Amino acid sequence: MKKKIIITGGKGKFASYFKKYSKKYNIKFPDKNKMNILNRSNLSKYLNANKPDYIIHNAALSRPMSLHEKDIIQSINKNIIGTCNIVTESSKRKIKLIYFSSNYVYPCKKGNYKETNALLPKNNYAWSKLGGECAVQMYKNSLILRLSVTEKPFAYKNAYTNVKSSFIYHSEAASIVMKLLDQIGVINIGGKNQSIFQFAKKSNKNVKPIKHNSKIALVPKNSSLNLTKLKSILKLS
Repeated sequence: MKKKIIITGGKGKFASYFKKYSKKYNIKFPDKNKMNILNRSNLSKYLNANKPDYIIHNAALSRPMSLHEKDIIQSINKNIIGTCNIVTESSKRKIKLIYFSSNYVYPCKKGNYKETNALLPKNNYAWSKLGGECAVQMYKNSLILRLSVTEKPFAYKNAYTNVKSSFIYHSEAASIVMKLLDQIGVINIGGKNQSIFQFAKKSNKNVKPIKHNSKIALVPKNSSLNLTKLKSILKLS
């Protein structure tokens, strides 16, 4: 019998890349009308009806990051309280929980961050993701994935030459996630450590190079990840 997976935020772009795995798994992609993570009664009813083996918690408020500075209530509700509700209901039913966090929870100064490095979010978006992590950490049947992902092709006209990250595309990340379903703890997921411009120009030949202005406080200067743990699990050199 196929294992059952529920992916929250099922109508989002990232979630769409998991549909190709529906032959191997019984995957459901509920939107907030079917499974509202802010409504405990609705959430409980949906989980009782579908009885998943795994929840991949993808639903979140993300970009623009400035929104998290302007509307902290929405950020807290969707990324912290919603995640707490998912953790609570998962723990009641012993459902394996996979939580999508962010590489931005690290200090983002020196880069090459390991899972065991100290955390110090730079903006409210990152704080909201770390807030969710706090609840997930309390539930031992869980996996926290600190992701550095973006859409393909690179969606912006300009890209920083002096800001480093470990971006990979949604499709690549989805493939990796499906290989980690039975892992627990915390794992970084990303690609090569490089400038955003170096990454962007591979999929968007028209992208223009620009320099990061230190006055732009919301943009982390170096959120690159150490992927040693991931490579060890996947047996990659």
